[in-house]
Amino acid sequence: MMDSFIVAALAVCSLTAPAYGDKGTSKARSCSDIRQFYSGKGFALDGVPQSEISGEHLRICPQGYTCCTSGMEDSLATLSRREMEGLLKEAGRSLQTSLTGQYKAFDGYFLEMLNRSANSLQETFTADWGLVYSQNSQVFSDLYTDLRHYYRGSNVNLEEVLNEFWARLLEKLFFQANKQYNIGEDYLECVSKQIETLRPFGETPRVMKTMVTRTFVAARSFVQGLVISGEVVRKVSQVQLSQECLRAMMRMTYCPHCRGMASARPCANYCSNVMKGCLANQADLNTEWRHLAETMMQVAGSFHGTSGVDSMFLSLPSRISDAMATMMENIETTNSKLFQACGNIREGGASSTGVDDMKRGKVTVEDRLETSSNTMYKLVSDVTARLRDMQPYWVSLPSILCSDRVATGTGAEDKCWNGMNRARYLPEVMGDGLASQINNPEVEIDITKPDMTIRQQIMQLKIMTHRLRNALNGQDVDFQDTSDDVSGSGSGMCADNMCSRGPRLVPVTDRPIFYPNPPENKKVKSSSTGQNLPCITIYLLPLLILLLRR
Repeated sequence: MMDSFIVAALAVCSLTAPAYGDKGTSKARSCSDIRQFYSGKGFALDGVPQSEISGEHLRICPQGYTCCTSGMEDSLATLSRREMEGLLKEAGRSLQTSLTGQYKAFDGYFLEMLNRSANSLQETFTADWGLVYSQNSQVFSDLYTDLRHYYRGSNVNLEEVLNEFWARLLEKLFFQANKQYNIGEDYLECVSKQIETLRPFGETPRVMKTMVTRTFVAARSFVQGLVISGEVVRKVSQVQLSQECLRAMMRMTYCPHCRGMASARPCANYCSNVMKGCLANQADLNTEWRHLAETMMQVAGSFHGTSGVDSMFLSLPSRISDAMATMMENIETTNSKLFQACGNIREGGASSTGVDDMKRGKVTVEDRLETSSNTMYKLVSDVTARLRDMQPYWVSLPSILCSDRVATGTGAEDKCWNGMNRARYLPEVMGDGLASQINNPEVEIDITKPDMTIRQQIMQLKIMTHRLRNALNGQDVDFQDTSDDVSGSGSGMCADNMCSRGPRLVPVTDRPIFYPNPPENKKVKSSSTGQNLPCITIYLLPLLILLLRR
């Protein structure tokens, strides 16, 4: 009977006694290793024990014999938090740098092509259209200015810009071709209104509108997508980790040091559960993040080819010139219809018409399209590879952060740190995302309370994806400035102060207009006064009842 009791007691002691050091012993060990480690991290050694002490005071680490005081545990917990936050920010910065690099490459190329197109028009039109161009160059420069403003994020309606351009060009060419007449502003206004009926420029305005709109909507949306992606990464990387996560990180990272197991590395599955619990909200970005990346790859794929960005930009001068030539070739018919629509005008201008003075030449696109197309092809290939690589970013973060800290090699599963000791980690690995952490054994999480900052960023990704899908069809959406938006996600594309309003990633909705000095409407004013009377009655009724009771 006594022998059985002794055997049982020894068994209990063997279960409860902690294993110390890498070899394991029941004798109190020296704390020289952790003292050296602790000092190396920049902490003072005041109060650090020379040998192991009882660990009932510990609130995070296992409460066996330990080399850590409460103050050391707090200091190491703070250190583990700082290191974890640093790792997250560093991972985020790496992705941000990649996205910023892609943005700069595409943004620079789009603007270079736009400037090249504008310079090409100026050079060729000066030679081929002479005074017609030099006296009306503002019409063309305004077109390119508006296109540049639109691309930069300004609140510009492309269709209106192009309609205005052709209407003004019609006025200028009509005036130039009919110098023998006295033509006033009112008459020219009438002329411009006939553009839809007469179609003096043939099919070019319609074709050009489709090309320009599709290309610019896609280009602007694409670079916005790159900027927004970087902003999402930046904001999410700054989200504060929960207290439960920080406790779990401390338990995994520095509790082995307190137990005298400095060389023990976390079990792979143990680290995965800690990281999946800590980054549960971040993993919920995965679906919308992938959708955005896929859509951006589709948009990027439309940039090269015969109907791509290079072709559109470099063909603008020749298309406009052809349209002008079409009108001048039919100027007599055009004049006749305009005189009929707007009335006859009396002579009294120059001694002759301006038709003979208008030099008309064939403007051709310079043979630089092949070089440009090669550049665009390389840009698209590079960004497609980068976008594809970044798709699994949010769900791969746990494995990325665990990759250089977990135990590896033969027998590692049985010798790794499992949160309590050197032994195999038995719990199963959790899935990705907040809902999957309901039974996470390492990090306690309330799955009913998602992080609101991350939810806002998920919405930003959804809206940006919707905008890009519209861009694939050449459809644009009006956006408002996001500087005061709850998410704080602006595109950052208007640093050069060229934009009157920046793009917003929330579609415009009808909002009430507030006037600083509203106009008085007597009918509304008297009606409003009448509507306030029931409210006054409600306040007076209790007072009346009180008086009657007296």
